[in-house]
Amino acid sequence: MGKTAKPGAHKWEFKARFRRGAFGWRSPPAIQRIKQAVAEIRQVARKDPVLGAEGSVTFIERISPALEQVDSSSGAIGTAVNNALRELVPIIARAPADPKTRDAWLERLWEAHEADDIPYIERLADDWGELCGTNELAFRWADRLLGPTRMALSPDPTLRGYFQGTSACLSSLFHSGRHAEIVELVVGDHVIWPYRRWVALALAAMGKKAEAIHYAESCRGPWTPDSDVDALCEEILLSSGIVDEAYERYGLRAHRGGTYLATFRAVAKKYPDKPARQVLMDLVRSTPGEEGKWFAAAKEAGFYDEAIELASRTPCDPKTLTRAARDLIEVQPAFATQAGLLALTWLVQGYGYEFTSADVWAAHGITIKAAEKCGNASEMRERIRKLVAGNRSGFVAQILGRDLGS
Repeated sequence: MGKTAKPGAHKWEFKARFRRGAFGWRSPPAIQRIKQAVAEIRQVARKDPVLGAEGSVTFIERISPALEQVDSSSGAIGTAVNNALRELVPIIARAPADPKTRDAWLERLWEAHEADDIPYIERLADDWGELCGTNELAFRWADRLLGPTRMALSPDPTLRGYFQGTSACLSSLFHSGRHAEIVELVVGDHVIWPYRRWVALALAAMGKKAEAIHYAESCRGPWTPDSDVDALCEEILLSSGIVDEAYERYGLRAHRGGTYLATFRAVAKKYPDKPARQVLMDLVRSTPGEEGKWFAAAKEAGFYDEAIELASRTPCDPKTLTRAARDLIEVQPAFATQAGLLALTWLVQGYGYEFTSADVWAAHGITIKAAEKCGNASEMRERIRKLVAGNRSGFVAQILGRDLGS
């Protein structure tokens, strides 16, 4: 039997920090407070899931008003809120609450969602069916939102328009098992991808997975993120156990991170049965002309020979190469020597972002130090001298010229 939350039985520390307009324009303090609030809620939820869900609802109610003055132009605060919702939604959805309590939670969340002007908690609508907790409640919410959603998606341009609850309706239809209704409802090229994706999910849930992938592929276009289509199609194939096809068709594209290293980690984590070296080389082949940018990923995986080879083929950030040499000089001095020499090579050729004389000296110093450990310091000094001599008028030559005797 479900439990009832007792809002007054626990004092949440985050409540005092999340008042309307509590934060100024700077985002870092707000981001830190968001992380602290999520940690507090998560800790409580481990012992009392219903109380944790109550805290999650309270936090979500307060987040947009508290952040109304924060500068969101960088996207950092939006990312922090989305990460918080990603953790809190499952806490609410899985809590063993009684129907009355869950009904009250949803009403409060809906009110917060409707008042979300910036918006910060917009993505909550995509999780609405999950938040309902049961098929029955999701069914009721779908019925409640179906009328205005049908009008918003109407093929008649004189009728259709924006309805804030469209995603929530589609999510509720999906989680209540009303998949055919989604397919019938979302029709026409005028419908945007965030709504059309529910058709692909509905088709897959109906066992029509090939049709679902074909439909998702047909949605590609200038207003549809390719990464979204790739991720959805990948999940459909993985859910059918078709791992190799998922990897080959979508896996290498669906997990592009902020850095090449982050992309490698994401793909390797998604496909743990694939050898890491294969994943790396497949990613390298998927980005011709950018081989040097995969250096950090290869180094992180312990593929030192491959890392040097990649950084030799196309430009690699000299600072990244110097850091790698410094970090591994004790355990991989031969690698450190080559990485340091490559840092100097790319510096001589003018690559690197806002590098200074300190960067040149750092690359030179670590290279010689590593070479000394390998017993070939004299040979390395000569190689550096020839490298610099080939560009006597360059910035690196001006800095190292006297030290190298050139």
